[in-house]
Amino acid sequence: MEINILFFSVLRELAARDGLIMELAQGATLGDAVSELFRQFPNLAAWDGRLLLAVNSEYADRERVLESGDEVALMPPVQGG
Repeated sequence: MEINILFFSVLRELAARDGLIMELAQGATLGDAVSELFRQFPNLAAWDGRLLLAVNSEYADRERVLESGDEVALMPPVQGG
C-alpha cells in the first residue's frame, strides 16, 4: 500500500524534502512507517520520542494501523514564545 508522508518545520530541513510517497505492507502501523523513515533518514532518529505524529490530520499513536492513501504528518514539538 502507498501512504503520503509530510515533513514539517525542522524535520523538512533534515529530510531535505517536503514529503514522499512510501510503500508499506498491508497492515503496517504508524510505528512501522516511522521506523522506515528513520532507516531512510537517520538524522530524523534524533527526534524519536519527541515527534508529533498525525494520520489524516488527527494525532495518532504508533500502534495505529495505516490504510492505503493515508496522509502521515511528522512534526516537531509545539514551541511557544
